[in-house]
Amino acid sequence: MAASTPPRLYRDFASQAQIDAQYDTLRPVADPAAARQHFADRSAQARAQLRCVLDVPFGPTLAETLDIFPAAGAAPAPVFVFLHGGYWRANTSKEFSCVALGPQALGFCTVVVNYALCPQVSIDEIVRQCRASLAWVLRHIGAYGGDPARVVVGGHSAGGQLGAMCLETPWARDYGLPDDPLRGALLVSGIYDLAPLRYSYLQPMIQLDEGLISRNSPAFAARRCATPMHLVWGAREQTEFERQSLLMHGAWKAAGNEAEQAALPGCDHFSVLHGLEDPQSDLCQRLQRLSA
Repeated sequence: MAASTPPRLYRDFASQAQIDAQYDTLRPVADPAAARQHFADRSAQARAQLRCVLDVPFGPTLAETLDIFPAAGAAPAPVFVFLHGGYWRANTSKEFSCVALGPQALGFCTVVVNYALCPQVSIDEIVRQCRASLAWVLRHIGAYGGDPARVVVGGHSAGGQLGAMCLETPWARDYGLPDDPLRGALLVSGIYDLAPLRYSYLQPMIQLDEGLISRNSPAFAARRCATPMHLVWGAREQTEFERQSLLMHGAWKAAGNEAEQAALPGCDHFSVLHGLEDPQSDLCQRLQRLSA
């Protein structure tokens, strides 16, 4: 009698342990405490060195704020709006002020978005807040020297999913803005298919169900859009992060849109973002091209 095939939770994953091994971003990192401290130290340095306007409200709740780092050069400047990661349940804008360092040297105005976290709010609400933050930027960034016609959205990890969801916003219907108001998207190590996370250690905090997964998995809802998307990930990350990015890349291209993809050599889930501190890095050069 042939042995039965063990049940699968999702794709080839038969257990939560297998899924956790792929989505626990700290596992491949030699010194997790140092990885976190890097962002805290460099972000404090950015706020000390760069002109900034902190905690600008964009919505009605206390969590809906922006940290704006105006460009040092002539206005109007290209704008980089960054959506942070933390699996929708951790971190604030303050841990990621460092992403303004590289763009600042290239003449960008950088905006780092803060949003409410799970489980106090749902991922639906976080997506709504991020879309509202971009609508605010598009309408008001001129007062800070930014060019609303050259706004690039960026995001890391959960922020990659949030950035992709922003590209799939019905801007004209919901906000009275042009259908494709963003110049580009730079999405780093994102999660574009939420389904496997329902079976992971994250589920008690993010509380996924079929509806949330369907509404918030941008790889399965790509629309025709004039905004080019660059998807990158670290070559030292777990293979699921490559799969996620390639899935989103394929979906964006299949919808008739422009997309590029690349693995950054030697980078894990955290060091992959360090490029935004260096104007000569691959990430910053991509940002510059997207804003042109």
